[in-house]
Amino acid sequence: MAPTLLLGQVGEAQILAADNFWTESASKFGSAFIAILIFLAVIGLLIFFADKAPKRGRDVVQLLLFVGPALLLLSVGLVWPAIQTTVQSFQSDDGAFVGVDNFVTIFQEPAGQIVLRNTLVWTILVPLLSTSIGLAYAVFIDKSRGEKLLKSLVFMPMAISFVGASIIWGFVYEYRAEAFPQIGFLNQILLWLGLQPHQFIASAPANTIFLIIVMVWIQTGFAMVILSAAIKSVPTELIEASSLDGASAFQRFRNITIPWIRGSLVVVVTTITIATLKVFDIVRTMTGGQFNTSVVANEMYSRAFRLGQPAIGAALAVVLFVLVLPIVIYNVRVLRKQKEVR
Repeated sequence: MAPTLLLGQVGEAQILAADNFWTESASKFGSAFIAILIFLAVIGLLIFFADKAPKRGRDVVQLLLFVGPALLLLSVGLVWPAIQTTVQSFQSDDGAFVGVDNFVTIFQEPAGQIVLRNTLVWTILVPLLSTSIGLAYAVFIDKSRGEKLLKSLVFMPMAISFVGASIIWGFVYEYRAEAFPQIGFLNQILLWLGLQPHQFIASAPANTIFLIIVMVWIQTGFAMVILSAAIKSVPTELIEASSLDGASAFQRFRNITIPWIRGSLVVVVTTITIATLKVFDIVRTMTGGQFNTSVVANEMYSRAFRLGQPAIGAALAVVLFVLVLPIVIYNVRVLRKQKEVR
């Protein structure tokens, strides 16, 4: 009877715990619902009194009502966490001020140097390859038969999440010992050619290139669509006039098309560069940062949430922000100049 009684007590304890959980959840949900209702009521009252105010005051109040919630959400969800992260990057894990020691650690540790080197390789190769391939594809299929279908095929990877693309390419790179049948596409091709299977993901430093291919595969469609639209905006009068003057196709492309789409090229390159600097999903899904493939975003996550080094993780976040900021500023300046010209 003792085991039966013990099981009964355990069952009653689980039921009580479940009841307490749902009671607390309902209480929290009710409190949140009431808070939302109060917030909406306050906004409604402000709008009501704003209608009764003079026109100038009404315009100011309406502006604050429309912009205020967005600024509040940005401050709570972006500005304040950024300030906290920056402060934490100059502290130790226990909160003591250590100055730039965390940044020195990042740049002096062999693991940190590998991370920075990999990030630099990603930042150089991905925008260069994605933009070049996308531009070439846009030029060659422009006004060709089946243009829409060909563009759709290249753009299709953009509809896949980074995690999904990583899983797909994980099967492409899959490796098994020679005694087992190969399920990886590339290794099966090697076997058909009479070669030995290769560990594409585990062999450094070439494994970083194989991960970069995944990002290029995704971003090429984005570059192709933007640049194709820009190429179609080139005036046909310029193309026809240059043809009458005896300019070759390459000369027309170099002297007319490239200068005309320069703004779009800058947007594509900077956008892909920013996305590459923040890349996390591909590395995390395919290698978890092992085999010397980690990048800044993945290392930031690993240090802060897996290795118990939040201060180093915060320093890596600041490094990532510093790397992205100049590109954003440059992109904004280029767009502003284009707007002034128009």
